Amino acid sequence: MRKLVLSLGLVITAALVIVLVAADHIDAPAVGTLSEGSTVKDITDYYAFESPSNSNNYVFVCNVAGLSSETSFSDDVMYEFNIDTDADNVEDQLIQVFFRDGQAITYGVVSASSQTGLSSEIVSGTNRVATNVSSSATVGGVQLFAGLRDDPFFMDLFQFINIVNGVGASLSDDTNTGIYDPERDSDPDTEGIQPYPASFKSATDPTDAAADALAGTNVLSVVVEVPKSDIGDTDGKFTSWVEAKVGQ
Repeated sequence: MRKLVLSLGLVITAALVIVLVAADHIDAPAVGTLSEGSTVKDITDYYAFESPSNSNNYVFVCNVAGLSSETSFSDDVMYEFNIDTDADNVEDQLIQVFFRDGQAITYGVVSASSQTGLSSEIVSGTNRVATNVSSSATVGGVQLFAGLRDDPFFMDLFQFINIVNGVGASLSDDTNTGIYDPERDSDPDTEGIQPYPASFKSATDPTDAAADALAGTNVLSVVVEVPKSDIGDTDGKFTSWVEAKVGQ
């Protein structure tokens, strides 16, 4: 078996309707640049939730290579969804997705090997699902997709920058209107008060709408849908995290 060692990880708690945690788009060390984007080792987001089309299934999604022009995965990188069912912060089950000759492959939910933590080995199972990249396949109730998708993470980056720049402004100060005014410091009555907004814009108000800085950018998505019964009776509660591991 090939040994794989942790490259990057993103940790999330999961429950019946768990969703995401946070986003990393080239802001972690050594994962990419603004001009080139990130690599297939860089996890941007992790989502886990009950399938909207089948309440008997869970869906696990790992997005990688944010702000990048990457269109293919690497045979040297495996994505490992870890599932902890007894709250000891150690994986009890795994969903591993790896790549061979342009195909994504998973065995669905398998028991974790004795090699937990930073190092892993591919754990085979009886239910092998393989699909060409950008296609999907279903075997034994396990559905697998891997391919290019529009980045679903919404981020009003420039408003965020304005807020950070104006962090000294008091949220309770009536003269801090929340409207950017570059001439504000020239007014003796407001001199010294940061001319920056103190909150995010509305996602729905067309007169002051937030702008999605990631709109039109791509990620590579790895999506696995599995029957809840494959994980077992957890009363809809478990902890889950995902890691990108590199072959050694």
